[in-house]
Amino acid sequence: MLSSMTNTIDYDLIIVGSGLAGLRAAIQAARRNSKIRIGVISKVQVMRSHSVSAEGGTAAVLFPEDGDSIESHIYDTVKGSDFLADQDAAERLCNEMPNEVYQLEHWGMPWSRREDGKIGQRAFGGYSFPRASYASDKVGFFEMQTLYDTCQKFDNIEFLNECFVTSILQNQRKFVGITAIELSNGDFHVIKGKALIIATGGAGRIYSFSTYALSSTPDGLDMAYRAGLALKDMEFVQFHPTGIMPSGILITEGARGEGAYLINKDGERFMKKYASKLMELAPRDIVSRSIMTEIKEGRGFKHETGVDCMKLDLRHVGDEIIKQKLGGIREISLKFSGLDPAKDLLDIRPVCHYMMGGIHTDINGASELQGIWAAGEAACVSIHGSNRLGANSTSECIVWGKITADEAVNYIEKEPSIESIPNDLAVAEEKRIYDGIFRGSGEVNPYEIKQELTDTLNDKAYVYRNEADLLEGLRKVRKLKAMTWKHVDDHAKEYNTNFSNVMELDSMFRISETVLIGAINRKESRGSHARTDFPTRDDKKFLHHTLAYYNPDEPIMKTHPVTITNYKPVERKY
Repeated sequence: MLSSMTNTIDYDLIIVGSGLAGLRAAIQAARRNSKIRIGVISKVQVMRSHSVSAEGGTAAVLFPEDGDSIESHIYDTVKGSDFLADQDAAERLCNEMPNEVYQLEHWGMPWSRREDGKIGQRAFGGYSFPRASYASDKVGFFEMQTLYDTCQKFDNIEFLNECFVTSILQNQRKFVGITAIELSNGDFHVIKGKALIIATGGAGRIYSFSTYALSSTPDGLDMAYRAGLALKDMEFVQFHPTGIMPSGILITEGARGEGAYLINKDGERFMKKYASKLMELAPRDIVSRSIMTEIKEGRGFKHETGVDCMKLDLRHVGDEIIKQKLGGIREISLKFSGLDPAKDLLDIRPVCHYMMGGIHTDINGASELQGIWAAGEAACVSIHGSNRLGANSTSECIVWGKITADEAVNYIEKEPSIESIPNDLAVAEEKRIYDGIFRGSGEVNPYEIKQELTDTLNDKAYVYRNEADLLEGLRKVRKLKAMTWKHVDDHAKEYNTNFSNVMELDSMFRISETVLIGAINRKESRGSHARTDFPTRDDKKFLHHTLAYYNPDEPIMKTHPVTITNYKPVERKY
């Protein structure tokens, strides 16, 4: 584990985050060069990374002999993105992914099988063919276990578990290191490095109704943002159609892939009105909007908590298939709702599930600072544009984990030594954390503030949005931010969750602002961003990415062009 507080630690490559993207990056870097020291630093123990929660599948074209093609996967991804994806990035994902599925298999991934013994693939929303490679409904867990086991083969990968990374250190726009708090003893560390890959995942805990692990707060995005890196397309938040009530835990799209129906209170499969061809397997933004439209028009159900919802019907799928292919969600339904999906209708509602936005990178995952890359959900290479197709996220993690590692190793091999860190940077960060938060004073309960903040995002920046709500949300967030919540009442050094919670809340405020301001500025409806006051897509004014740069008063907003190669934007119909 970490050395004493007075020492600094050196690595050639620092990877922050130990989910699918971080582990795939570590393996690739170690394979490329056995001499470089690789430090994988995580706020949680590795197998607690949120990637273990991915349920439904990993998208790849494996069987062109069945009529599928890479070209079809690319077009489905671009169309699903409502034409905001960078098309060169979508092409790269779809071309590289088949090899990664087979690579995982060679490392021991227990893919589910077809009757002929080939890797099983199920239907997923927005795809022309079944191409979600799956392992029952626990694909993320099995992928994580496979990658973590593979990491153990390399002597030059070190894991620093339960370390809260707080800032990126740079010298003249060049990466030189990070600062981190060791959660087990509260010590503050400076960790030097030649290159950094940020793989800290999404920011979904800024919403209270969310499929994300409680650890999925935006500290990784925030440290990049404060270091001067742009956050791209943060207004695009994916709401998965089927979060189980009342917990918000994910019911995988694989349930609909195996034949589940969405039912309104009149007993209708209402998706026939909104996507007559694909029905329940339309893209997530369309299904979520359809659910909320049905509720708004009075055809929803009332959950016992008083919240409006819809029903998911798996009864006709049958107990045997549910146990075999959807065992995880059966267990979730029984444990968290007391319902058996083979016998009961499940209460569901759209739930915050994914951030299309993230750290602005180029197609190789390179950021605007020399020596820093980003991969997985923390990055916005922009494969997903304004709406991600299911099963493309685990694919992105794996492909860009590999790509960023290759790029970082190429860079490290040209760098003769680790640069020194200007002392004032680490001192300033230590002061920000300990004087500004740990020893801060205030009467306001930070846990209550966190609840109010996440409820505000839920209420004001949900599936349907409008200017009045978004402005009210921004006012509320800024009012909460100005209150005296920056204090830690528990002064223990060891595993001080009060301290880490307030640190997380600090990052949540800045990132919430970028989501709300991006949404206010985008006066159109595109993908997951649906404005009731601007209900149509406006390619003339808004066919661009949004960039947010940090400024203490409020974010500096800019635009960035979309890369269009082969597919001109057309109206999406399913």
